[in-house]
Amino acid sequence: MNDARIDCLCLGIVVADHVCEPIDHLPRSGELVLTERTRLTLGGCAANVAVDLARLGRRTAVVGRVGDDPFGTFVAEELQRSGVDTRHLLATPDEATSCSMIVNVTGDDRRFIHARGANASLSGLEISAELLRQTRVVYVGGYCLSDQPAPVNIAALFRRAAEMGVKTVLDVVIPRPANYGPFLEPVLPWTDVFLPNRDEAELITGEKDPVRQSLHFREAGAKSVVITCGVEGSVTAAAAGQFRSRGFEVAQVDATGSGDAFAAGYIHGLLEGADVLECVRIGSALGASCVRSTGATTGVFHAHELADFLATHPFESRAL
Repeated sequence: MNDARIDCLCLGIVVADHVCEPIDHLPRSGELVLTERTRLTLGGCAANVAVDLARLGRRTAVVGRVGDDPFGTFVAEELQRSGVDTRHLLATPDEATSCSMIVNVTGDDRRFIHARGANASLSGLEISAELLRQTRVVYVGGYCLSDQPAPVNIAALFRRAAEMGVKTVLDVVIPRPANYGPFLEPVLPWTDVFLPNRDEAELITGEKDPVRQSLHFREAGAKSVVITCGVEGSVTAAAAGQFRSRGFEVAQVDATGSGDAFAAGYIHGLLEGADVLECVRIGSALGASCVRSTGATTGVFHAHELADFLATHPFESRAL
């Protein structure tokens, strides 16, 4: 029986992000381009989702790895300041904390330069049965970025979660074209919600159409699949059917972390007992809030802001 004291346990990548305010063009070879400001911010799927949910008043904890270095200290302190439980954030002395350099260009998508660092040591075995028994939702983020955590470990984790009545949510980071079947085939049958973006889904399936992508993952065993498509919205495939939803229109400054904010909003809906389309609506609103300022979590709504936004902004969705 589940005895939950944690709303969402977030296992996966934690990162120190170096983010620049938007520049008007990418530098040419040898060129210096000025930006108004750069920031050191918290990043990584697990960290972002935990912080975003904490902003909504949820009890969250992160299971991840950092280096025994100043960036690791920064990550831990930022998580704690945001109200996230960091007792299961482990320092790895022989590794550096994972870092990303994020370049924002006005009118264009962001660019990433990423060092996996200590995240590559995350095995997926860090969550004990006792800890899992204390949570309502387990989220794994940044899966497929490196060889660890091993598919057999995540499949076992999700299977144990199902047996305990814990919801499972899976998100990926796909660095390059490759055969990701061995990573996903053992895990998707135990996955309640799978949340790749369209580009990631194309690298996995070879399909460009998000509708066909969503069907592919449903056929592979995921109970619900949402393909996020940036400003174009999302495509959902679930037991209730297939749907295409429009995104909310807001002024975009930096899209970093918007997919993680969508995941956090979707999980917030799950915790409320909402149906799949209501979860997508909440996820879309929280994702939209994220892009309004620089950084992966800095602009994300608090609970009252989310409620006000949803009350005043219509959401469009149609069955396919």
